[in-house]
Amino acid sequence: MITNVQKLREAMKGAGTNEEAITEVLARRTVAQRQRIKEAYKQSVGKDLADDLSSELSGNFRSVVLGLLMLPPVYDAYELKFAMKGAGTEEACLIDILASRTNAEIQTLNGVYKKGKCVSSVDTMYDMRSISAGRDESDNVDEAQAVLDAKDIYEAGEARWGTDEVKFLTVLCVRNEKHLLRVFQEYQKISGRDIEDSIKREMSGSLEDVFLAIVKCIKNKPAFFAERLYKSMKGLGTTDSVLIRIMVARAEVDMLDIKAQFLKMYGKTLHSFIKGDTSGDYRKILLVLCGGE
Repeated sequence: MITNVQKLREAMKGAGTNEEAITEVLARRTVAQRQRIKEAYKQSVGKDLADDLSSELSGNFRSVVLGLLMLPPVYDAYELKFAMKGAGTEEACLIDILASRTNAEIQTLNGVYKKGKCVSSVDTMYDMRSISAGRDESDNVDEAQAVLDAKDIYEAGEARWGTDEVKFLTVLCVRNEKHLLRVFQEYQKISGRDIEDSIKREMSGSLEDVFLAIVKCIKNKPAFFAERLYKSMKGLGTTDSVLIRIMVARAEVDMLDIKAQFLKMYGKTLHSFIKGDTSGDYRKILLVLCGGE
C-alpha cells in the first residue's frame, strides 16, 4: 500500500506538481491525521512538509494547503499576524477571528502573538478580547443583571448624543452567551429596536463591523460565517482571503451547520456557490472541505 508520504513525494516529483493528489491526501484528512502525516514526512524525508509544498505550489491553492497543515490556533495566529503586517490592517480578519473564538482560543492566540498591535478602531476590541479573554462561559442567566445590561447599552447609545463604545464592549465581551440573548430581548423591549439595528444607527465603519460581528456570533455563529462566505463570493470578484480562512478554520468545527444556514439564508448551496465562483485546483480543494451538496 502506498503511504501518504509516498503519495505526497510522488506528487511533488519531477517538473510538474500533482495538485489533485495533494488534495486527496490532505483535504480528506482530519487535523490530527495531517499532523501525523507531517511528522511521518519529516522522519522519512528529513524535510518540513510545509516548506516543500510551499516551494512547489502557488496562489490560492497554496494558501489553502498551508493553512490545512497548521493546528487551528496556530492558523488563527498566523492569519492575525499576516492581517496586521505592513502599513494597513485587514480588519475583517481580526473581526472574524476575535469575535468568534472561545476564551481558551483567544488565550492561545495571545501566547503566540503577544506583541501584536492592531490599528484604528479595532484596537479596543483586540485589547478587550485578546488580552482579557474574559467572557463568562457558564450558562447562568441573571435576570436582574440582564435588565441592567440592556439599560446600560441603551444609555450608551440610543439614549445619548454620541456612543460610549467601551460600555458596549464591557457587556458584549464579558457576559456569557445565554445571558446576552436575554440582554438582547430586554434591549428590544426598552428601545423598541433590535440591537443590530441600533448598532447600525449608532456606529459606522470598522467599529460597526466589530459590534455586529460579536452580536451575530452570539445569536447564531454558523449564520455569521454563512453570511461572511456569501459576501466573499457575491458580485464581481471574490475575497479569497475570507473564503480561504473560513473554509480552512471551520471545516472540522461547524461546516455542516454553516452549509445548512447558507441554504436557509440564500436559497442556494454553499457547494454550488463555491463551484460557480472559483476554478481549477483551488475550486477542487475548497469543494472537498465543503463536502457534498
